Amino acid sequence: MQMDRGVKMVRDAKTGELVLRHSEGGADTAGLLPRAPLLRVRVNLVEVSCNVFAPDGTALRGLQERDFRVFDDGIRQNISHFDASRESASIALVIDASPSVLPDSVVMKAAAQELIAGLSPVDEVAVVDFSEHTFLLLPFSRNRRLLREAVSSVNVRALFYDTGGSNIYRSLYLVADELFPGRTGRKAIILLTDGQDSGLGLSLYGAGVRPHRGYPAHHATFEDVVRALSAQGVEVYVISTQNRPRIMTQEWLAANRANSLITPAALTLGIPAYTAFLAELVRRVGGRLYFLDETGSIARAYHAIVRRLRAQYTLGYYPSDGANPGWHSLRVEVLGHGPVRVASRSAYYEPAQN
Repeated sequence: MQMDRGVKMVRDAKTGELVLRHSEGGADTAGLLPRAPLLRVRVNLVEVSCNVFAPDGTALRGLQERDFRVFDDGIRQNISHFDASRESASIALVIDASPSVLPDSVVMKAAAQELIAGLSPVDEVAVVDFSEHTFLLLPFSRNRRLLREAVSSVNVRALFYDTGGSNIYRSLYLVADELFPGRTGRKAIILLTDGQDSGLGLSLYGAGVRPHRGYPAHHATFEDVVRALSAQGVEVYVISTQNRPRIMTQEWLAANRANSLITPAALTLGIPAYTAFLAELVRRVGGRLYFLDETGSIARAYHAIVRRLRAQYTLGYYPSDGANPGWHSLRVEVLGHGPVRVASRSAYYEPAQN
């Protein structure tokens, strides 16, 4: 099913938020999705997934709720929900099926099958592919046979007719806005792509990043995509088929965690624009960026992601001062276990109400 058929993007004049409107007779994914689990859904619940690492880089397991502290805009919050990867995760496998990935398509599908086999049986997985348009091959499901069939149906050659470029970020926006609302717990998108988006007109000089004077009001921007993912609490794990820029080590990314990576200075550091935007996406919403030249294969990258998801903790809280619209800073601390490193998203976005 084509996810963007019958879908119109509209920017609310009052709030400035980009929203989707389905035309009559258009695609309606809501009717195809499994009913959301009956969990702790109440207004303004904020969920933060995190990994905790010992100094040697190994994941620290077995922590309890009492070991964690969560701060929202610097104010400590009362943790209302705690999960140590025992509950199901919602994972959307989003596969670039544009012509540029044709040489990797066979290996890509074989590795995706290994990914599905490595996930917990209770995890729910959706399968999406995209070129110019975005196609929902399978909504969230635990049925491994259907998942294997959905991955097998990815066909880059069959989308050669879809000749409008590769709309990576529009696809991420659609997945966040259409598939994840109402879902709780660990939420992740695993994105396989070369990073070369042709939909937003992005550049390191600011084009396509935020709406500006003269920009079509209905056109999505990079900021809209980040907001949509953050508002749903979805992390993004990117596997780039490109090479890792020499300077972009994990240590360099950690040192620049508080700084935007989409500036003209990236070019002087040898970072291509399309890679800078993928790194900025992960910096803003959480997750991790992998490169095939360092993992050796797509399958190894998928295995690394599965290990990370299995070691996650999820903390849920209701903001003590309410949830005002806009960006809020997040900080997670672990006490009583020495000099550990906590990896989590550093902010979340609360949309304005219409």
